Amino acid sequence: MSTQTQNTVESLKKILGGTFRLYVQTHGYHWNVEGPDFRQLHAAFEEQYTNLWEALDEVAERIRALGAYAPGSVTELMALAGPEAGPVQSANDMVKALLSSHEGVAAELRGAIKVAQAAEDEVTVGMLTDRLEWHEKEMWMMRAGQA
Repeated sequence: MSTQTQNTVESLKKILGGTFRLYVQTHGYHWNVEGPDFRQLHAAFEEQYTNLWEALDEVAERIRALGAYAPGSVTELMALAGPEAGPVQSANDMVKALLSSHEGVAAELRGAIKVAQAAEDEVTVGMLTDRLEWHEKEMWMMRAGQA
């Protein structure tokens, strides 16, 4: 495996870890959200965690397609995930925390796209760009809901 491919794999592993962390965070908020916007947020969080769950498979399979093993344990994933978001109770704080977490994953995606571009790995670039587009749309929707 070339150094550039190894760099791409390492970037993908970070994306996998960050996506896993955000998946767990979002699913927890789905279970615990309360308040006047309960139904809307409960449904929105479910849509998000469903998308994130599917993304985990897509990113892990790309790692395998590049010839590496994908992290396969909670310990490995959380080591790659970065710090967990602190506990929150209010629906508004949940949205703010999710927005911050999406921003973090989006920043990682932007970096990973550059690494994959340097490796001339157009398939990975396309997948990561699609993921970035989804996160940016979710951030826009969450910001619009706070206006």
